[in-house]
Amino acid sequence: MVNNNTMMQYFEWYLPNDGLWWKRCAAKAPNLRDLGITQVWLPPAYKGTCQEDVGYGVYDMYDLGEFDQKGTVRTKYGTRQEYGEAISAFHKAGIQVFADIVLNHRMSGDGTENVSAVSVSPEDRNHEIDDTQQVKVWSRFTFPGRQGKYSTFTWNHTHFTGTDWDENTQTMDRIFRFAGKKWAKNVDPENGNFDYLMGMNVDLSNPTVIRETQKWLAWYIGETHIDGLRLDAVKHISFPFYRKLLPYIREETGMDIPAVGEYWSGDPERLLHYLDMVNNEMSLFDAALHYSFFDASQGRRSLKGIFDGTLVQSRPANAVTFVDNHDTQYGQSLQSFVEDWFKPLAYALILLRKEGIPCVFYSDYYGNPVRNTPLVPNLGKLIKVRRWYAYGEQEDHFQDDHMVGWVRRGDIEHENSGMAVAMSDGEPGELSMEIGAAYAGESFFDIMGVCTQPVTIDEKGVGQFRTQGRSVSV
Repeated sequence: MVNNNTMMQYFEWYLPNDGLWWKRCAAKAPNLRDLGITQVWLPPAYKGTCQEDVGYGVYDMYDLGEFDQKGTVRTKYGTRQEYGEAISAFHKAGIQVFADIVLNHRMSGDGTENVSAVSVSPEDRNHEIDDTQQVKVWSRFTFPGRQGKYSTFTWNHTHFTGTDWDENTQTMDRIFRFAGKKWAKNVDPENGNFDYLMGMNVDLSNPTVIRETQKWLAWYIGETHIDGLRLDAVKHISFPFYRKLLPYIREETGMDIPAVGEYWSGDPERLLHYLDMVNNEMSLFDAALHYSFFDASQGRRSLKGIFDGTLVQSRPANAVTFVDNHDTQYGQSLQSFVEDWFKPLAYALILLRKEGIPCVFYSDYYGNPVRNTPLVPNLGKLIKVRRWYAYGEQEDHFQDDHMVGWVRRGDIEHENSGMAVAMSDGEPGELSMEIGAAYAGESFFDIMGVCTQPVTIDEKGVGQFRTQGRSVSV
């Protein structure tokens, strides 16, 4: 019997820097299994710029909290041993672990080099705004605290294409492209060319860098026994790169390891183009659907068209659906947090439907007192409903702008599976939905507790499924 997959992003931006996160993960693994979580996406586990680094300011990818570097042995989340123990605990609970893979940039180098470079416009990285000049950049990564363990590879300016900091002038208002280097082709066209994102921009066209990346990723998978990859910032990396890397890694490790990429764009055509360019070697987070939810929560989008222009509508087999994540939280660069009232509807729209694999955000399940954001009411119940009942064929009722629903028919492998869902983003209402004459005379109850009166099915198998205003009933 095959059950539904449900992923949880098991971290958020504002976790405390107490080094206990991996221990908390290990302790919570059995609870997540009982809830119905089958996959967890964990934060970047390698050493960043400092102990407080969330993980995206990558310094040494071979240091998983083992060496005294950047003023700390542990990472924000704990030590290498604790990371391994957390992964083992998830595996014991039958949960797959997806590791966050950040290949685009490095930060907090160990030494500087003088490099010839040209300044380019931040708004159009193809436009040079001055002549070649000498800049001092933090391009030497020698990892003195690790002293060559696991890898003797060290980095210098030839392994990068550019940066945004000149030590001579101490300013960050420019982007420098190194002489003799070009921005990668086949990247997102935002800002003319969106190869450069931050820090020291890794030259992933350099054969030496490619070999080191292959070596590191094979090492990482073998050392940690992770099950899947969450690929950061793929829009900034030449599109053919992962088309080659992922098949290589799968052959090298002997694992058909799944991958999901973060291509942050609300334009579904860009997401589809990227999937075509990588031969569908990965799935993508459906950022277009996130913006659809955000707009609906702001009153700018109807429920009827909630899936229009989304990846899950066009290519559901490659869509990982989500409501919010660490980047959309308040105070972050992509801040677009879905309004609290709409979140139960949004989660029903990703958890209880046939298409896509849903990813639940940690702060939506547990709440975030640091940022004063509440947990989503009944989210745990929706996850359990997905686990036990969200099976079978699907019949949609999306004719009205403000009142929509669907029926899942259930299947023989999952006893008592099947459901009817009704939701409203405005006034209370009801939907007439047919669930089958076999249920004539039977009563159905709203497991969400929104509507207390049962729905009785008539002789034709039709029920009048009600919900309250700005609510979802199941």
